[in-house]
Amino acid sequence: MSSFDHKAALTAIPHKPGVYQYWDADGKLMYIGKAKDLRNRVGSYFNSDKNQFNGKTRVLVSRIRKITFTIVDTEIDAWLLENSLIKKHQPKFNINLKDDKTYPWIIVKNENYPRIYWTRKVIKDGSTYFGPYGSIGMMHTILDLIKETYTLRTCNLPLNEKNIEEGKFKVCLEYQIGNCKGPCQNYQSESDYDKNIAEIKEILNGKIGNVIRDVKGIIKSASEELNFELAHQYSRKLQVLEKYQSKSTVVNSAITNVDVVSIASDERYAFVNYLKVMNGTIIQTQTIEIKKQLDESDDELLTTAMLEFRTKFNSTSREIIVPFDLSLEDESLRFTVPKLGEKKKLLELSQKNVLFFKKEKLNQYEKLNPDLRTDRILTTMQKDLRLTQLPKHIECFDNSNFQGKYPVSAIVVFKDAKPSKKDYRHFNVKTVEGPNDFATMEEAVFRRYKRMLDEEQPLPQLIIIDGGKGQLSSAMKSLKLLGIEHKVTVIGIAKRLEELFYPGDSFPLYLDKKSETLKVIQQLRDEAHRFGITFHRKKRDQGTLKTELEQIEGIGKTTADKLLTHFKSVKKIREATEKELAAVLNKKQMITLQQYFSPQETAAEPES
Repeated sequence: MSSFDHKAALTAIPHKPGVYQYWDADGKLMYIGKAKDLRNRVGSYFNSDKNQFNGKTRVLVSRIRKITFTIVDTEIDAWLLENSLIKKHQPKFNINLKDDKTYPWIIVKNENYPRIYWTRKVIKDGSTYFGPYGSIGMMHTILDLIKETYTLRTCNLPLNEKNIEEGKFKVCLEYQIGNCKGPCQNYQSESDYDKNIAEIKEILNGKIGNVIRDVKGIIKSASEELNFELAHQYSRKLQVLEKYQSKSTVVNSAITNVDVVSIASDERYAFVNYLKVMNGTIIQTQTIEIKKQLDESDDELLTTAMLEFRTKFNSTSREIIVPFDLSLEDESLRFTVPKLGEKKKLLELSQKNVLFFKKEKLNQYEKLNPDLRTDRILTTMQKDLRLTQLPKHIECFDNSNFQGKYPVSAIVVFKDAKPSKKDYRHFNVKTVEGPNDFATMEEAVFRRYKRMLDEEQPLPQLIIIDGGKGQLSSAMKSLKLLGIEHKVTVIGIAKRLEELFYPGDSFPLYLDKKSETLKVIQQLRDEAHRFGITFHRKKRDQGTLKTELEQIEGIGKTTADKLLTHFKSVKKIREATEKELAAVLNKKQMITLQQYFSPQETAAEPES
């Protein structure tokens, strides 16, 4: 059995399309496979009944010591990438699965009045090739659309100027039925023909917006002319075109030899991805990790890693696609920072892989050392919120009341980005009457930090006020009275749009909805609301019970307070024994209370 920890490896593999690679103990590549869902496919080798595999597959699984993968956008891209990698590396366990099949290309032939057709052979004769296409059906859809939209020749006649002028050719059936405009007899000029070819090249480059508009126009015209058969035919083509996804992993064959590099980094680590593109296909891909020693810039790290990759893979590419301008100057190299087009797609694919690799690696490290996650979150919060120090101690305030009655304030405390429940506190509002949220906040903040100052406790680095500008201003009043308004950072969070307000700033700060900083703030706010509303409901219930008890004859406010303090709930008062009640009530009050909860009719004694 393999000593390989496949469970740990599977946790790093995403549920995305891509190509996976199996390596043995000597670091040799054994197998390359494709998958619509990488984790499910790789997991099937280890989670399924081994008896259902043939002997070769069982040997393969037993030798696996490492799994690498490359994610792509679509399943078609996975097929194409697998094909090119197998042909490049020819792994041992892929031999029986590999065939000589090549994927189809669309060729614009290098000749006068170019023909357009599909081929499986790419010949360097000056022709322009588009593809390869992973789906033959998609390729034929494009060719059929071109044929029906443009009138091009299909013959292989040598249509040079001399032959045409000498009248060596005659028009054929294709001209008679309207599929060709007869360039063989100079019925169509070469310039008009080349104009059509230029438009077709735009379509083959993925710019099919104009074609879609034309198809919609044909559908509309055919419907108005009641030609429903033609309208239906073009409707089906329109559906296929709109679902068609332009090539992302495999690009125009004109991109013959380029390298692609991208980087993702944080304070401790950098991750660099490398793609090697030859003749429009990716033949090499790898992501490496660099542990920072000093405060190296992304420019320095990317340059170092790029040179290492080029040496390792013996790259001769003169063009390198990079995410930003590099300080490196080399007359033999050309650095490209693409803004759009197929080179931009390659850069985006490289960036997608490096970001995923970074995320998975950091998750692994943080599982082994939880302090790393804490430091990362606190550092991110300090940067996002423009703090002068790490927010290791955060406090959040929230108010609750019911139509102005039973007002309470709650404070929750997070230390090292985690709840510190032993430090949570409630405040019974003493100086505010009626529904006044601002005054309630002012009192709670003053009492909280007055006590901390009196007891010489360390102040938090960040205070969060659940509310908008009004609540924030009220909190600042109390902090100014205490003289600590410059010693802590205070922000308010408005619930509707998750706006963050700073004192004295009329414009809110908006954080990315997926940012960890906003998630921590939301967790604080929600926890403060939960803690406050729980206390508020308890107080309200006690107030309702107290009012009910005071209405009982002989039970006044003082006695009701004693009952609630002693028994805590109405259920316990109802179930209390005479001995238990006697500890709080006199005999008359006890009888009255028992009759209230268990009324009984006194039967008349029979006459003797």
